[in-house]
Amino acid sequence: MVPLLPEGLDWGVIALLVAAAFAAGWIDAVVGGGGLLQLPALLLVPGITPLQALATNKLASIFGTATSSVSYYRRVRPSLRTALPMAGVALVGAFAGASVASLLPAQLFKPIIVGALIVVALITLFKPALGAVTRVKHAGSRHLILGLAIGASIGFYDGVLGPGTGTFLVFALVGLLGYDFLRASAKAKIVNFATNLGALLFFIPLGAVLWPLGLLMGVANVAGSLLGSRMAIARGTRFIRVLFLVVVAALIVKLGFDIWAEWA
Repeated sequence: MVPLLPEGLDWGVIALLVAAAFAAGWIDAVVGGGGLLQLPALLLVPGITPLQALATNKLASIFGTATSSVSYYRRVRPSLRTALPMAGVALVGAFAGASVASLLPAQLFKPIIVGALIVVALITLFKPALGAVTRVKHAGSRHLILGLAIGASIGFYDGVLGPGTGTFLVFALVGLLGYDFLRASAKAKIVNFATNLGALLFFIPLGAVLWPLGLLMGVANVAGSLLGSRMAIARGTRFIRVLFLVVVAALIVKLGFDIWAEWA
C-alpha cells in the first residue's frame, strides 16, 4: 500500500509546500508556469518518488486551474466554441502523455523545450504588438482544427513532463490563433484544467497521489489563483505580457540548469 504521506515530512517542509502552492497558483492564474515552483518543491520532500510528486502536483494544480477558469469566465467571458473542444482533446492528450511518461526520458525533451522557450521569448520581446489586441487568425473549421492540434499536443506534453504548459498554451493562443494575452489566459486556464484532469485520471488508479498533502496544497493554490486572476483582469494585457516574459525567462534558466547538471 502507498503511504498517504512520506515519512519524515515535518511542519517546515509543509509550510514551504503551502507557500510554493500559493505562489504557483498566482503565477498559473496570470500566465501559466506555476509548476516551475510547485513541482520542484514537492521533489524536495524526503522519501517522495518522482511519480508521487508529479501526481500530487496535478491534484494541487487542478484546484487552482478550476478556480481561475471560473474567475476569468465570469469577468472576461471568453468564447467557449474553441476553448471547450481544445479542452476535450487536451484531456485525452494528457492521459496519453501520462501513460508514457515513465517510458520517455525527460532528458530528451528538455533541450528542445529550452530552444522553444527561447524562440517564444524573442518573438514576444521583439513584437510588442503581439497579443495587445485580439485579431483572430483563420476562420471557421480551420481555426478550430488548429486549436484542437494545439490542445492535443500541449496536453500530451503536460502528461509527459509538464513545466510551462500554461505558458505554451498562452503563447499558442496568442501567436497562432490571434487572441490578446488576457483572452488567451482565460482560454488557457480552461484547457489547463483539462490537462490536469487527464493526467490525474491516469495517476489516481496507480495510487500515486498523496491526497492529504495534495488537498492542503490545493487550498493554497486556490487562494493564489483567486488573487492572480483578479490582478490579471484588473491590470490587463500589458501586465500579463510582462509577467509572461519573466516566467519564460525563469523557465529557460531552470531547465537550462537541469540540462547542465545532467550533462556535467
